[in-house]
Amino acid sequence: MGPLIGTRTWGGLIGISGVPRLIDGGVVTVPTFGIYSTSGKWIVEGHGVDPDIEVVDDPSKMTDGGDPQLDKAVRVVLEEIEKNPPKRPKPPAYPDRSGE
Repeated sequence: MGPLIGTRTWGGLIGISGVPRLIDGGVVTVPTFGIYSTSGKWIVEGHGVDPDIEVVDDPSKMTDGGDPQLDKAVRVVLEEIEKNPPKRPKPPAYPDRSGE
């Protein structure tokens, strides 16, 4: 899909399965499974996901309406499109329906 841009995630990734309802209509979520690789090692949990391109959010820029991560992502996508422009397929020939 494309590079991951931003900062490393915090490293908490435990899934929930099912959402039991309480008598008052509320719900409870309980961690029920973790995520591990095909080699049997925990992934993400305790470390997080490292970005391909690290861009730290700067709150001072965000208060002025900027978004450093989004701005970088847009630049990267536009560069990729310029390097690898989409190829439009040629339209097929129109069918000959004159004998119908």
